[in-house]
Amino acid sequence: MSAPDPQLAIARYRAHAPGYDASAARTMRLRRRTVARLGLRPGQTVLDVACGTGLSFPLLRDCVGESGRIVGVELSPEMLALARERCRREGWRNVTLIESALESADIPGPVDAILFNFTHDVLRSRAALGRIFAATRPGARVAVAGMKLAPWWLAPLNLVVRAQARPYMTTFEGLRAPWDLLEGHLAAFERETVLLGTGYIGWGVVR
Repeated sequence: MSAPDPQLAIARYRAHAPGYDASAARTMRLRRRTVARLGLRPGQTVLDVACGTGLSFPLLRDCVGESGRIVGVELSPEMLALARERCRREGWRNVTLIESALESADIPGPVDAILFNFTHDVLRSRAALGRIFAATRPGARVAVAGMKLAPWWLAPLNLVVRAQARPYMTTFEGLRAPWDLLEGHLAAFERETVLLGTGYIGWGVVR
């Protein structure tokens, strides 16, 4: 299976950016559940991995407050431009936005929590994960959600999974257990299956 392709991702999200928020509406409930698993407190710093248009920012700000900080890293210039506009429109001054691949991002740490919301390509990059956790304090909370292949008895659903995932992922490598590389950085990890077996939500604590 191929590795993630950053240039292909940039090209795809250039096309997706204008309609991304509308397309993500169907998973907002899952996004809220994932953010809640971080157990954020006022004043903490949270890293939003592949933050996209900043859809998670209002949820995160409600938790960390004005005294906390959000760091959003995003590869796509078009997606990050929409995140910048969101922050400007809302007057948010405690959001730091970084346009970069995670493999080379200069992440201001240490961070207290990490959100991986539908970030399959990042989860399949050992270099990206290494960079992220180098900026994370021990004991930090992690929450992750995304798509996965359904179990064998629901195999026909995997045609749907691949069709829905193709516009947003550049690799299907690891799609049966997208969290397995992440687990190597965690002292504890729990997960549950959602979306009729085609999705998951997980949470844990950094070593």
